[in-house]
Amino acid sequence: MSQYILALDQGTTSSRAIVFSHDGSIKARAQKEFAQIFPQPGWVEHDAAEIWSTQSGVMQEALSSAGIRASDVAAIGITNQRETTLLWDRKTGRPIYNAIVWQDRRTAPYCDELRAAGHEALFQQKTGLVLDAYFSGTKVRWLLEHVPGARQKAEAGELCFGTIDSWLVYNLTGGEKGVGGLHVTDASNASRTLLYNIHTGTWDDDLLALLDIPRSLLPEVRDSSEVYGHTSKGLLGAQVPIAGIAGDQQAATFGQACLDVGMAKNTYGTGCFMLLNTGAQAVDSQFRLLTTTAWQLGGQRTYALEGGVFVAGAVVQWLRDGLGIIRSAGEVEDLAARVPDSGGVVLVPAFVGLGAPYWDPYARGTMVGMTRGTTAAHIARAALESVAFQSAELLLAMQQDTAQLGIGLQELRVDGGGSTNDAMMQFQADILGVPVVRPQVTETTALGAAYLAGLAVGFWSGQDELRSLWKVGRRFEPDMTQEDRQTRMHTWKRAVERSRDWAAHD
Repeated sequence: MSQYILALDQGTTSSRAIVFSHDGSIKARAQKEFAQIFPQPGWVEHDAAEIWSTQSGVMQEALSSAGIRASDVAAIGITNQRETTLLWDRKTGRPIYNAIVWQDRRTAPYCDELRAAGHEALFQQKTGLVLDAYFSGTKVRWLLEHVPGARQKAEAGELCFGTIDSWLVYNLTGGEKGVGGLHVTDASNASRTLLYNIHTGTWDDDLLALLDIPRSLLPEVRDSSEVYGHTSKGLLGAQVPIAGIAGDQQAATFGQACLDVGMAKNTYGTGCFMLLNTGAQAVDSQFRLLTTTAWQLGGQRTYALEGGVFVAGAVVQWLRDGLGIIRSAGEVEDLAARVPDSGGVVLVPAFVGLGAPYWDPYARGTMVGMTRGTTAAHIARAALESVAFQSAELLLAMQQDTAQLGIGLQELRVDGGGSTNDAMMQFQADILGVPVVRPQVTETTALGAAYLAGLAVGFWSGQDELRSLWKVGRRFEPDMTQEDRQTRMHTWKRAVERSRDWAAHD
């Protein structure tokens, strides 16, 4: 019997592969970075061929490191950077242009045009997304308009569109020359394209017509957990089922076993991504949170509310590179621990504007409450607290959006590099008033992909077994009075208004 699951975690800066055992522990892992391409300001691209070569390389390396063969692998699960957009030729299997990365802003003026023409409400209603260059749809339109011959080939049915999950499946299942592979995606990735109706579970003809995108480009939308196909014969030495796909944040939510309505996770990276499981109901947000498909199992969609903090770990990088008050990111916790509190200092890291619930691109970074007694330690502590304050505002917005569902958050599950900072996690629990829980296995994105693949082939018996595999690493209980919590949040909101006043008085 095959004893392992292989997860491919294709991220924005690196390709990773992790071998998981039946108990959810890590047997081996491998990682390789790839080039970031910046053709001009605001543009970000990847070489899709390099993505495939690095991903296939670490896949082999992880198996070798684990000392196992492909025949020991029950299934492969895939998780990926979301929204990154690629078109490739069906006949040759070659991309017609670099992949346009989710961070890329080149289509922002086109989004402005669509908004000015009154189409924003239609996109929000059908897709659950805000009309923004972040998502795939306008990127596809740009490729069709700017790559010579692309539109003609697309209308002749000669091109494939895919997010990076589709590209990996196509190459994993292709023949000897990598051509003719499966052209599929899952519902979680489809829900990030601005082309997919999250209520009907289908590509939307109205939106395709608005963006002038031929339907023949699009992959087939499948469940997040099913056997899509098998790796080609010559790739690994055995034909392994490919059986799970989910976008990275949805995969992390599944890996955190947030499988029930009202459960939430927050990933602390360069920014933060928070998702709250809303079950079978796609909740419309009053605060411009995103409504997204979390995953689809057996044809049944589970939805989530998603909110993002633009600057989380990036504020620690700023302390290091901008202010020079720490030499490495790891020093911030020790520096902040030198003082019992921030001494009244509040830092709003609106270096690139503010996201939900404000959506103010003109807000700017602001620090208030300083005195002659303010030290580097106070500033470091205020920086860590700023991440927790922003996350608390997201969660408050989610709770207000879901009040009619009777959802009461019992705890917040956390992962990502920032979740290892004990001081920040304790303050997060304090300011939320609910426990913050860090799991033993923090590779939750890859683990979620592994779980989805394993479920499809019977490696795990069902969601109850996955719940039992999730183990607490450390639990942070709130230790702040309700009065103090309200005072701190009020002070934070006043500081946020100062950061927003900057543009108003410029």
